[in-house]
Amino acid sequence: MLQIGKVTEKLGISADTLRYYEKINLLPRIYRNTAGVRLYSDKDLSRLGFIKRAQKMGFSLAEISALLNFRENPQAARPQVRSLAFQKLTDIELHLEELGRLRDELRLLTNLCGASPDRCPILESLDN
Repeated sequence: MLQIGKVTEKLGISADTLRYYEKINLLPRIYRNTAGVRLYSDKDLSRLGFIKRAQKMGFSLAEISALLNFRENPQAARPQVRSLAFQKLTDIELHLEELGRLRDELRLLTNLCGASPDRCPILESLDN
């Protein structure tokens, strides 16, 4: 069992975030000792790791909540999980396309800026 300070160090999650996850039920109520100190079990740490990995994949807290519920019965939830993951993959692919366009635009603007001694195409582009 780890106290909140050790969990924040180990997982890189702030104490406020841990309390918030408990408040919105991403984490079940955390066990507290007689002094009221939160003590996190290995199961809690596993759940927090799951949450962090899902966030890195771009899932929202609401989607993570659904995934955590699906985690309790993965075989029955498989079609819903696959659908949610496919939608997230589609979102990521669209975002990558957009980032590619932004990269190309910034590359062009920085080249134009270097070639233009009296104006700034970057600022002009942002104004439009």
